[in-house]
Amino acid sequence: MVPRHDLTDQVALRIGMASRQLDGVELSDWMATLIRAVGLPLSPQRLGRLRLNRLRQASRGQFDRFSDEQLRSVIALLRGHGVDIRQSVPEPVAYDATDMPGSIRIACASNRGDRIDGPFGTCERFLIYQVAAQESRLIDVREVPDLSRADDKHMARANMICDCHVLCALTIGGSATAKVVKAGLHPVKTGVPRPAPELISEFQQVLETTPPPWLMKIMEASARDTWARQQKSGSAYD
Repeated sequence: MVPRHDLTDQVALRIGMASRQLDGVELSDWMATLIRAVGLPLSPQRLGRLRLNRLRQASRGQFDRFSDEQLRSVIALLRGHGVDIRQSVPEPVAYDATDMPGSIRIACASNRGDRIDGPFGTCERFLIYQVAAQESRLIDVREVPDLSRADDKHMARANMICDCHVLCALTIGGSATAKVVKAGLHPVKTGVPRPAPELISEFQQVLETTPPPWLMKIMEASARDTWARQQKSGSAYD
């Protein structure tokens, strides 16, 4: 599998969007097929020369269940058709600390629009979502300042989102992971660029069904904090 740092943002976005058209194909298999089809490095020029027959041959039978029309759509995305990397940053909406009891707060590393497409250590901003099983809100957009003079750049980034419970990033290295965990967050790597609302929706499904133990602890702590705030707010009117 090609190292992530060999991919430009544009190429990673094209590959990620194309992979969503290949239902049931593992990312590792998709990347291996691409490398067999066009070689390394995976560049816009190489992807632009890809043809349908070559893609089928490189898949070694894995893509036999896909029609020519489906694979042409995949190739079109790889060539950049319908892929707009220049997207405006979404606007956050109002949120009060007593809203959404039992919700969790998720920070998404982003460079463009509402996509999780930035490595933790280099992303331009963090999109902050408050997420419950039945509702989610983008409550803040935090631009990363110039950290060139920071003693510990990873820790400085982690401190920006230390009020969050989960970090979702395209990639994150080992040392950065340790800093994020120290700041109290659970890191999640997406591996490919993804729309943040799509991943948030998946979190909502997990919250509504059977959350893993680490997520259940976060939900319980969040519910206690919300209850305490509500009690404190109510006492002011007694």
